[in-house]
Amino acid sequence: MANKLELTWYGKDDPILVEPRLLIENAALSNTAASPDTENMLIHGDNLLALKALESKYAGQVKCVYIDPPYNANASGIYEDNLEHSLWLSLIRPRLEILWSLLDKEVGSIWISIDDNEQAYMRVLCDELFGRNSFIAQIVWQKRYSRENREAIGDVHEYVFVYAKNKELFKAARNLVPMSEEQAKVYKNPNNDPKGRWRPVPMTAQAGHATSEQFYPISAPGGKVHTPPAGRCWALSKATFEQLLAEGRIYFGKDNNSQPNTIRYLSEVPGVAPWTWWPSDEVGHTDAAKKEILALFGKENIFDTPKPETLIERIIHIATNPGDLVLDSFLGSGTTAAVAHKMGRRYIGIEMGSHAYTHCKVRLDKVIAGEDPGGITKSAKWEKGGGYRFYELAPTLINRDAFGEYVINEAYDADMLAAGVALHEGFAYHPDGNLFWKQSVGNEKSYLFVTTRHLNSQYLDTIKSGMEEDEYLIIACCSYDEGIDRAYDHITIKKIPQMLLERCEFGKTDYNLNIIHSPVYEDEEEYDAE
Repeated sequence: MANKLELTWYGKDDPILVEPRLLIENAALSNTAASPDTENMLIHGDNLLALKALESKYAGQVKCVYIDPPYNANASGIYEDNLEHSLWLSLIRPRLEILWSLLDKEVGSIWISIDDNEQAYMRVLCDELFGRNSFIAQIVWQKRYSRENREAIGDVHEYVFVYAKNKELFKAARNLVPMSEEQAKVYKNPNNDPKGRWRPVPMTAQAGHATSEQFYPISAPGGKVHTPPAGRCWALSKATFEQLLAEGRIYFGKDNNSQPNTIRYLSEVPGVAPWTWWPSDEVGHTDAAKKEILALFGKENIFDTPKPETLIERIIHIATNPGDLVLDSFLGSGTTAAVAHKMGRRYIGIEMGSHAYTHCKVRLDKVIAGEDPGGITKSAKWEKGGGYRFYELAPTLINRDAFGEYVINEAYDADMLAAGVALHEGFAYHPDGNLFWKQSVGNEKSYLFVTTRHLNSQYLDTIKSGMEEDEYLIIACCSYDEGIDRAYDHITIKKIPQMLLERCEFGKTDYNLNIIHSPVYEDEEEYDAE
C-alpha cells in the first residue's frame, strides 16, 4: 500500500472554524455609472472571512485564481522557526481549500506566486490538498534583470505554481502564448515570399502506424529522387503532398535537391505552448512593476513586492477567455483586478488593509476613467469603461452580552439576520413574494424561515396549512412553545443563536497571514553590476 506524502506541522489538526459572513455593498464606493449591471467585485476585509462568504455562491464558477501571498520571509526572532512555519501553514491551508472549491470543475486553475523561503512547503501542501495529479507546472519567473552584488548568490527569480481541476481538460482549453522575436527568428524570407516570413518543417514521421499512402518516391526539381529514411515515412499522403507542391509550399533546399520540407509561414502560427521559463523581457520584472505603481500613486506609495501587469496578463491569457471569472484574494495594489478589467474578464478582488481604499479602488477608478496609460493598457487596446461593486464584510452575527450570554448582534436587522442564518445553513436567501415563510431556498423543495418572534402552535399551524405535502421547512427562531418542535414531520424548529454556536468562531475579525514582513526589493538600477 503506497504511503501518501503529507506535510506535518504543529497545530495542523486544530480546526479553524471560519464564520460565513454576509457581503454588504458600499454603494458610495462602487463604480457602476458606466456599467450598471457589472458583476465585478472589490471586497474589503480579511480574505479568509471573505472567501468563506463567497464559497456557497461561487463554488465551481471561477476559471482562474491567482494569489501572491506573503512569503513568510526573513525570520527575525519574533517567532521560533518551527512556530513561524506552523502559523504560516495553518493560515494558508484553509484559504487554499476554499480557493480550490471555487474553481470551475473542468478547466479551473490556481496560480500561486512564491519564493524560495516557502516554495518547498507550499508545493507539498498543494500536492496534499489538490492531489499530485492536479499539478501542471512550476514556472520560474525572472524577477530581476541585473545582478545583486550584496548577496552571496543573487536572488533573481520567483516561482508560480500551477494546479488545475482536470489536467487533460485544462491542457485542451488553455491558450497559447504569443511567439517572442527570439522564438520567431527561425522564420526568414530569403526569397521575398509575398506571404512573409517562413521556415522549412521536416516532412518525415515515425513509420509505426503509417499507411501505404505515406510511402512514395519524390523527385526534387534538381533531379534527385527521395524516399523516406529507414523506419520513417512521409508525414503527408501523396495527394496532400502534390497539392502543397502545386501551391509552392514544398521546399527542396537552396540546391533544389535536398530532402523535401513543408513551408510554414509565421503568419499562420497561432502561438506557442507555454513553458516554465518566463524571462523578464517577456513578462516584466519588479523594477517595471514599481514604475507602474509610481506612475499610479507616487513615490510614497511604493509596494514592497509588486508584480508587473505583463506577468499577470500572461497568466490570465493562458487560463481564461473574455468573460471568464478571475479571483485574487491577496489583491495588494490591485494589479490582478486592473489587468482582468483591461482584458475583458470578470473579477473578484479581496484586500484586507486600507489598500482596498487607497490603491485598489483608486487604481480601478483610473482604469475605468481611461486615466491609466501604463501596464498593458496599450497592448490590450484598453480605453475606458466597465465598473465594479465595492463590498464590506458584515459584522459578526453573534456577540456576547454583559453577562457572557450569546446574543444576536444588534447591527442585524430582520433581513440581514435571515440572510445571515441562510448563509450558515447553506440556503439561498430569496424571499417569496406570496408566502412569507419561503424566505430562503435550499435543494429541491426545502425552505428556511428565520424570525425573531416567539413561535406558538397557532402560528406554526398557519405556516403548515400553506405547505405542500412534499415540501420541507426549517424554522429558526429565538424561542418557541414546548413540544411544538415535534408537531410536524416536515418542519424542523431550531433556536438562534444556539443552532449556530458550534459551527464556527464568532467575533473573529482577523486571520492575518502577515506573520513576517515580505522582503523589500530595491530598484534594479541601484545594483547594476559595475
